[in-house]
Amino acid sequence: MSMDNRRIPIEERLNSNAWDVSQRPHIRIIDPDKCRKCEAKPCTHLCPARCYTLSPDGTVLFSHEGCLECGTCRIVCPHNAIEWTYPRSGYGVQYRFG
Repeated sequence: MSMDNRRIPIEERLNSNAWDVSQRPHIRIIDPDKCRKCEAKPCTHLCPARCYTLSPDGTVLFSHEGCLECGTCRIVCPHNAIEWTYPRSGYGVQYRFG
């Protein structure tokens, strides 16, 4: 089977991208208390890069380094607790695979 015809898992596609990460995050959780009170925590389920995870105590942990810059997190947050802007010029994800 040629490379063009096989199904490539999302993890493999993400590994082919490159990131130039700024020390100044382009996403931040505005109010962590809102995240603690959120029962659904959709950001942990819907972020395609899995930037949001749950700690054992139920706190939402966030890492901007692998962000795909899709903005899903700010759209699905029911409490508007996420501030999302584009990264500074020259920083962020560089897509290398279709």
